[in-house]
Amino acid sequence: MARPPPAEEEGGRAGSDGVAGVEYLAGFGNHFSSEAIAGALPLGQNSPLVCPYGLYAEQISGTSFTSPRKLNQRSWLYRIKPSVTHEPFKPRVPAHDKLLSEFNQSNSSATPTQLRWKPLEIPDAPTDFVDGLLTMCGAGSSFLRHGFAVHMYTANKSMDNCAFCNADGDFLIVPQKGRLWITTECGKLFVSPGEAAVLPQGFRFSVDLPDGPSRGYVAEIFGAHFQLPDLGPIGANGLADPRHFLVPKAWFEEKSCPGYTIIQKFGGQLFTAKQDFSPFNVVAWHGNYVPYKYDLSKFCPYNTVLFDHSDPSINTVLTAPTDKPGVALLDFVIFPPRWLVAEHTFRPPYYHRNCMSEFMGLIHGGYEAKADGFLPGGASLHSCMTPHGPDTKTYEATIAQGNEAAPHRITNTMAFMFESCLIPRVCHWALDSPSMDPDYYKCWIGLRSHFEGMKIEGHNTENQCAGV
Repeated sequence: MARPPPAEEEGGRAGSDGVAGVEYLAGFGNHFSSEAIAGALPLGQNSPLVCPYGLYAEQISGTSFTSPRKLNQRSWLYRIKPSVTHEPFKPRVPAHDKLLSEFNQSNSSATPTQLRWKPLEIPDAPTDFVDGLLTMCGAGSSFLRHGFAVHMYTANKSMDNCAFCNADGDFLIVPQKGRLWITTECGKLFVSPGEAAVLPQGFRFSVDLPDGPSRGYVAEIFGAHFQLPDLGPIGANGLADPRHFLVPKAWFEEKSCPGYTIIQKFGGQLFTAKQDFSPFNVVAWHGNYVPYKYDLSKFCPYNTVLFDHSDPSINTVLTAPTDKPGVALLDFVIFPPRWLVAEHTFRPPYYHRNCMSEFMGLIHGGYEAKADGFLPGGASLHSCMTPHGPDTKTYEATIAQGNEAAPHRITNTMAFMFESCLIPRVCHWALDSPSMDPDYYKCWIGLRSHFEGMKIEGHNTENQCAGV
């Protein structure tokens, strides 16, 4: 089935997915209002004695009540039955033993080695989005409200008579294979490979797979929310435009659902509670704490137009900042199609050691710094101060072009990076995974010396390192 065309939204107008027929509200960080039945939103106040149509008023808060107004996030939901109407939570059986939200020596390892994984195989056994989540690495703790986790997922079946709620943090989902129908309490999101969706902490949602098997990546942040990066000297425009972020319109279902299960992730563990109705019974809502999605093809990249290679931060779509200016708990950075025109310049990414840690994924196509081995659906991790950069083939092919290389357009690609100031610990199962590429280091082993200084008369060309 063909990917639906980009939503046709302009300013504050609603957009829609042509194939899915889903309509959206447009904008980032806006205070939205949406009602599936006209008149369902109360007028003049949030919690009247009796809400229109006999609905229940329920607030969901993404920040503390006393957060500064410019940072405060909350929404009011008007629903047929309140979300509190369920049986007590119990530990899920069977437990999910490959999800983490707190990283320490007992459950994960520290390693400065460059790591790379091949694409995860789609499982043979029936597996939905929740069971298909696998934590790869992370740092910090959801209990302490500071940190992040990177997960990957593989799934081959839709979630059935259940919804998922992440009490630990926000999910940023980047599908690589197969579209996702994500039903949320605010409405429906139709998310294709090449798009990303953010599901804020606490929202209940269910994932259906219209194309069958699906695979992708998830970044989770604890104690923070994503925002658009400041543009600085760029000015008022460029990168991700707020109007291209899409928020679902109110949609609800009222039906009896015997044995419906709410699966809650809490401290990295899964708990379940039973109820007899759908959690997607929100008839109207308003606020600024909402799920949303973004089409990465709408990103407006900036780049060097004379010489040298721009830092990858110029491609930041979303950032979760820390209290230290300019330092991110997690940045979501993309490497989209674009022109390379720099003169007298090594155009691929430069060799680099970074105080930040970088987890990369590839949605489709190839990545400009790796000629081989980095595949769509795969991943790599270059941790704090671990050197990395173009492989041997890329380096040699680039310098062979000389200084007369013509402008070149990178096409048919979409790579991304989750970058954090925290040093990640890697989960034991990720290190032991059959997808781990044990030969990753070999892509640099062939780099040879091009040094010509020793040819100058008077220099000794026979010097060798001790022990060689």
